[in-house]
Amino acid sequence: MKTLKNISLLAIFLFAVGASNMNAQKLKAFGSSIEKKIGPVTKRVPYLDVVSYLGHAAPGTENEIKDGKKFYYIYLWVPAVAPELGLRMMSPAGKVKTKNPIVGAGYEENKDSKDYFDTYITLERSSVFTKDGIAGSANATWTTLERNDDSGEMPKQPSGSSYNSLLRYESQVSNPLKALTKGLYRIGFTTYKTGEVNGTFLAQVGSPVKLPGVVMSNTLEGLLEQMD
Repeated sequence: MKTLKNISLLAIFLFAVGASNMNAQKLKAFGSSIEKKIGPVTKRVPYLDVVSYLGHAAPGTENEIKDGKKFYYIYLWVPAVAPELGLRMMSPAGKVKTKNPIVGAGYEENKDSKDYFDTYITLERSSVFTKDGIAGSANATWTTLERNDDSGEMPKQPSGSSYNSLLRYESQVSNPLKALTKGLYRIGFTTYKTGEVNGTFLAQVGSPVKLPGVVMSNTLEGLLEQMD
């Protein structure tokens, strides 16, 4: 009887661990657009530089409404010319482990929340190229470089759907508007369908070259503070 009881307890424990692992989202290395063949397998070469941002989006705190969608922004400072930038976002982010993430407002208070949203992301470049220009960037011109809705490369959401997002953008040096220069960028995010954005998220920006000094914040003031 004691043996049977121990087996039952072990089964319950294994089931609980299994359920926990199913709920935890596992994030693979962030691969660049460069591919390398290793034997019969072709793999993406990971970005050398990856900056992570953990945040929380709440209804009613959006930055702008565009085409009927509620957009939120994370501002990004890129300190040097880059050949490529990768951007990926997943929601929720409470169980994801990241190295030295920038923690945005509201994340700590909501990191255990089960809320999440269908991510839709854009990478935008501004007409601001100097630190001094950031404070007066309210009238800056923004150019959308790339966008993504769903990516099969990303972990599935708790619903089982592949609704997390990933994009890679290679600099177009022949086009001044589409080149990845030093300057102010922003990550725009919303949901694919019209509705509320609610939940934690992880946003990561990757580069194939080292870019010391990349910082991210959901406000321009916060961005400037990190650059000091």
